[in-house]
Amino acid sequence: MHYLSVSFTHKNTTLEVREKLAAETDSKKEQILKLLKASKNIDEAMILSTCNRVEVLALTDDLAKASDHAMRCMAVSSGVFEDELFERADIYEDSGAIHHLFSVASSLDSLVVGETQIVGQLKQAHKFACSIKSSGDGLARAIEGATKCAARVRNETQISKNPISVSSVAVAKAKELVGDLAGKSAVIVGAGEMGELAAKHLIASGAKVIIINRSSEKALKLVDELGENATWDSILKLKEYVNSHELIFSSTSAPHVVITDELIEPAPFKRYFFDIAVPRDIALTQTDDIKVYAVDDLEEIVRKNMTLREEQAQLAYSIVAQSTSEFFQQIKKSVSTPIIKAIRQRAKECADYELNLALKKGYLKHSDKDEARRLIHQVFKAFLHSPTMRLKELAQRDDASDIAAATQYIFDINLDEKESE
Repeated sequence: MHYLSVSFTHKNTTLEVREKLAAETDSKKEQILKLLKASKNIDEAMILSTCNRVEVLALTDDLAKASDHAMRCMAVSSGVFEDELFERADIYEDSGAIHHLFSVASSLDSLVVGETQIVGQLKQAHKFACSIKSSGDGLARAIEGATKCAARVRNETQISKNPISVSSVAVAKAKELVGDLAGKSAVIVGAGEMGELAAKHLIASGAKVIIINRSSEKALKLVDELGENATWDSILKLKEYVNSHELIFSSTSAPHVVITDELIEPAPFKRYFFDIAVPRDIALTQTDDIKVYAVDDLEEIVRKNMTLREEQAQLAYSIVAQSTSEFFQQIKKSVSTPIIKAIRQRAKECADYELNLALKKGYLKHSDKDEARRLIHQVFKAFLHSPTMRLKELAQRDDASDIAAATQYIFDINLDEKESE
């Protein structure tokens, strides 16, 4: 089996295309995963969809056919031409796929290097894939490895100290535009994770926040967590708030735009809109007094962040490389263990059979049975010592799978599916 990763990110795909690819609802995720699993070449699949990336991770027996099928599935679900997706996508195979996954989990491939939400998003994506029986042991092993690698990067580097998320970058941009936020009020449309993070960073900067949300229950819960510097109001008053405040952050899960030109009325001050949602929430005509900053517009601050963390990122990448190597060594080691056990069991069965046959035909006395068994087993143990050592060394070889398959053929060993994995 081979690992395959098909990656669309802020590095290779425009925001417009990422919006079409985004799997923002469970039903959309399920639709894509069912399309992926419809191929006999894809055994397991999961999809990760965030504001900056859409990633397909799969386990396959044919990388070329699986890549073609994955691209067709994404074209069907998004309406983007398959040829365009092939041009844009980064496709990783086997060790490349695992290295990419570990880099993503460690936040080295994020728009904001060092942000900490991605591990939770990966776990959630895998949990969903498991819930619809789209993922099995192979992807579970990969996600477990990614989680451990991310923990090492966090613990052994400074890359996630004073963590920065897309939401915090948006707040940093707001500070750059209007100066000190102390005493100012900002409107946050949406009470999800990104909205919550934006609210926390705004409050930490001295601002007060008004949460505008469709669900009063969710808004009230968030306001309660944020404390006295947060209030909430109904989405029905959105027009009133976007025309009375200079800072508006929007991050809803709506599949369509939420803030349009129809809501905007003249105001005696400049207004800055920060769209941190994918698909986008805001579709406004920009003027001297109305500025809109989407996810991709925050790259300048992101680049500064990456420069500051470059040294730590290099250390983090070395951890990712080491973790990737260890991951595959562990897989190769697990390949040899059931084969060794099966060969030894086959040797024991042959020894016992021949011993009993010798006793039955009178070639051996029953009084010599125990000594004969010990001798035969000692002979087989000595004979199998070298093959056993060589099989244990498979973890260091690139052709481990081929040698394991040949060994099973030579010894006529048929491992069950669980042992083979």
